[in-house]
Amino acid sequence: MGDSTYKVLECPELGRYGVAARDLKAGDLLFEETPFAIGPKLDSPPLCLECCCPVDGGECGPRCPRCGWPLCEDCIGDGALTYHRGECEVFSTSGVRFRPVEDSTAGCVQLDCITPLRVLLAKEADEARWNREIEPMEYHDAERREGANWKVDENNIVAFLCGPCKLGKRFSVELVQRAIGLLDVNAFEGRTSSGYSCRGLYPQLAIMAHNCVPNVVHSIHPSDGFRMEARVAVDVKEGEKLYTTYTYTLTGTIARQSILKLSKFFTCRCDRCLDPTELGTHFSTLLCSKCSGGFITSVDPLDENAEWKCAQCGFKTSGAAVQKAVLTIHNEIDELACLEYEASRLEAYETVYKKYRSVLHPQHFINTSIRHSLIELYGRIPGYEMAELPDILLERKVELCRSILRVLDVFEPGKSRARAMILYELHAPLIMLAQSAFARGEDKLDGKSLKQQLIEAAQILEECGAILEWEDPTTPEGILANVAKQSLAQLRQSIETLD
Repeated sequence: MGDSTYKVLECPELGRYGVAARDLKAGDLLFEETPFAIGPKLDSPPLCLECCCPVDGGECGPRCPRCGWPLCEDCIGDGALTYHRGECEVFSTSGVRFRPVEDSTAGCVQLDCITPLRVLLAKEADEARWNREIEPMEYHDAERREGANWKVDENNIVAFLCGPCKLGKRFSVELVQRAIGLLDVNAFEGRTSSGYSCRGLYPQLAIMAHNCVPNVVHSIHPSDGFRMEARVAVDVKEGEKLYTTYTYTLTGTIARQSILKLSKFFTCRCDRCLDPTELGTHFSTLLCSKCSGGFITSVDPLDENAEWKCAQCGFKTSGAAVQKAVLTIHNEIDELACLEYEASRLEAYETVYKKYRSVLHPQHFINTSIRHSLIELYGRIPGYEMAELPDILLERKVELCRSILRVLDVFEPGKSRARAMILYELHAPLIMLAQSAFARGEDKLDGKSLKQQLIEAAQILEECGAILEWEDPTTPEGILANVAKQSLAQLRQSIETLD
């Protein structure tokens, strides 16, 4: 598949990268691949080594009857192990047992060896694929040696696998460090069908260059061996670069740069990172308190220590002061995530949103994350369920959705999963508002008839379903694709009765 849709080129700055081998239309499949290895993320709390669900890591926690490492009751009962089989053999042969931990919510260092070990075992099992796809991959050996994690990995993973696990003769110290580096630099996050995080090594996807405005989207199918499908999100012309992203697009430039420097060992110089306004979205912009309507942005977005300046009145402040302010607000919002799923939670988010209205640009990433939380709450929690929302709150939900879509149009243009999820949230309040206007005897809302409004809602649902149908049907997004399809069929029936 890959040969006909993309070509691999090389240059000193990017190393290997992909370009479109022909004109591609939004939604076209670029390639599919199975992971070379898949397993727990770094610093995971105790989890089942087969399905990645959290487990009790204490004395009485569930264990694999053969090797004594964590497995959940369901996977023990199932007996047919796929992912845990390799390390189970290693641990039971060497007699290395899992040591119970006191705190099952904290990161468990013992599990850090699992995914690198799976990479090494996969190399043994398929040397040809290793040579073809993994051998050319970057693992930034020199830079990693300089970093703080090298010594920690040497101790916790390399020494453990080569020593107590008795693998020193099978895998050299250098090769174990290489497996760790390959994962650090190239792994992508995946989710199991139940929504638990894991990471996988997808060699073709890793060839694509990084950009903070990607034009390639991917969906991982846990029910089919974590097979991954990569598609273009927008039309791409022959010869144009193909970009994936190694960061979450809805974070500000400072946070994205920090993640990329720490784990991927490069500074991103994409158009978005170089622009203090983040392509006109003002995603990291603060409002000036010294003048009316002034915007404060960094004079050099690539330097976290650079000063920030108001474009209107020239007021200046330090990068450190800005980061401190942002962190303070962040911490306040993080605390809200601990509140019970009830009316007071929604009201607390609305309060904090109002509180910082004069500090943050309306489209600031913190406001965007609050909007995400509010969208999820409006229509779902007691006191604010969809059927009981008054028009003013239905309109609030619509505006929250449209605000996020304006940001996504810039940072994740085209057919992205994030866009589909917001479209799904948007369709219901639009229908409710239309019905409510109709019930009041006003057959027009915003100058549109009930039928026109329902057709617009149907188009939104259709676009949402068309994107989500690429997801694994067992995942929350895949299940939502099915719900969207059924809702669309019902909505079309309602529209037909209006003729």
